[in-house]
Amino acid sequence: MAETLTRTAVGIVGAGPAGLMLAHLLARAGIDSVVVDHRTRAEIEGTSRAGILEADNVRLLTDSGVSDRVRREGSPHDGIELRFGGENHRVDFQALVGESVWLYPQTDVFTDLADARERDGGDVRFGVRGTEVVDLTSEHPGILFTDADGVAREIRCDVLVGADGSRGVCRTAVPEAERTHFFREYPYAWFGILVDAPPSAPELVYTHSERGFALISRRTESVQRMYFQCDPDEDPAAWTDDRIWAELQERVRGADGFTLKEGPVTDRSVLRFRSFVCEPMRYGNMLLAGDAAHTVPPTGAKGLNLALADVRLLAEAVETALTKHDRAALDAYGPRALHRVWRAQHFSYWMTTMLHRTPGATDFDVRRQLGELAAVVGSAAGSAYLAEAYTGWSERRPPGRPGPGGVRAGAGPLPG
Repeated sequence: MAETLTRTAVGIVGAGPAGLMLAHLLARAGIDSVVVDHRTRAEIEGTSRAGILEADNVRLLTDSGVSDRVRREGSPHDGIELRFGGENHRVDFQALVGESVWLYPQTDVFTDLADARERDGGDVRFGVRGTEVVDLTSEHPGILFTDADGVAREIRCDVLVGADGSRGVCRTAVPEAERTHFFREYPYAWFGILVDAPPSAPELVYTHSERGFALISRRTESVQRMYFQCDPDEDPAAWTDDRIWAELQERVRGADGFTLKEGPVTDRSVLRFRSFVCEPMRYGNMLLAGDAAHTVPPTGAKGLNLALADVRLLAEAVETALTKHDRAALDAYGPRALHRVWRAQHFSYWMTTMLHRTPGATDFDVRRQLGELAAVVGSAAGSAYLAEAYTGWSERRPPGRPGPGGVRAGAGPLPG
C-alpha cells in the first residue's frame, strides 16, 4: 500500500486549464499538489474549444510565468462588430474601457500550462480511470483511481479541488441535500465549423438576422471558426459544405455587401446551450472550480475566463488556509467566486437572448431585439456596459472610475 499512496497538500481532479493553472499558482506559493485526469494529454489538446481571453487572464498567464506565447502568437482584439439590419456596428473596447481581449484558443492555453507543469516538475497524471473522491468532510480527503499503467492509486490531501468539468465526479459527490442547482436549457444550439480559409473580418462579428444568429470568429490566418444558430437536435452530418456556406452567407447578407471567404469545412459539430450554477462551491474540504461549478452559453465568451478567475481566487484561499492555518479563507472562496459567476450568467444570457431568434418568435419579438441592439450601439453607456462585461470587469479598472471614453465603469444599464 505504501507504494500506491501519495500524500500532498492539494489534490486536484481535472487537468484542464483550471486544474493546471491552480497547480501552477500553488507551486509558486510553495504548495505541493497532484493533478489527475481521465483524458490523455493528446485527447485534451485535440479538443477544439473557446478562443477569447480577457485581458486579466492574459496577464495571469504571462505574469505568473506560464508562458509569453499568448503575447507572441495570440491576436489582440480591440472591439467586436454587432451586425444587424445588414450593417456592422463596432463596439470599441479600447475607446470605451481601455481594455482588449485576445484571440488565443483554449487548446493553446492548455498546452502552455501543461508545458509549464512539466518544466517545473509538477505531478500531473493523465489517462487515469475509475476516479473517485472520498472522505470529503474529513481532514484528509482522498482521490482513488487506477493509473495509466493499471496500478490502483490513492492520494490523500489537506484540500481537494474538483476542476473536472460539468460531467466530472466531484460535483455529484456532494450529497443532493447539501447542494442547490440553478439550471436553464435554451431552445437552440450552435452549429460550429472549422474552415481552411483566410479571415473574413479583422474582429469577431456577432450577427442578428431573420434566419437566426451567426458568429464569424477566427483562429489563425488560414483557419477560421464560425457558428450559426441551429436546432439542438441538428445532425451535423446532414450538412454539406455548400449548404453550410449558403446558410452562413445568407445570415450575414446586407446592403453593405459583406460576404464570407469560403474554404473546405474540416470540422463540424453542434454545441447545446445551457446555463448552470452549483451552490455552494465548497463541501467539507472539497472545493469546486470552473465547469464543475458553473457553465454559461458561449455567446459572451465567459466559460474559460470564469474558470481562470475561479482558480485565481482559489489559489489565494488555499494559500491562506494552509500557510496561515486560516480555514475561513476556504469559506470565503465560494461567495467571492459566485459574485462574478452570476454577473457573467447575466451578461451571457443577455447577449444570447438579444442576438438569437427564439422558436416561435413574433414580428414584435424580432423588432424589439433590433431596438435593443440599436439602443446598445447608439448609447455610450450601453456600449460601455457591453465592453466592460466582455473584457471582463478588469481588476485594473475599479468600479466607478471613468474609462478612456469618459464613461464611468459599471455605469452602463442592466439590460434584461
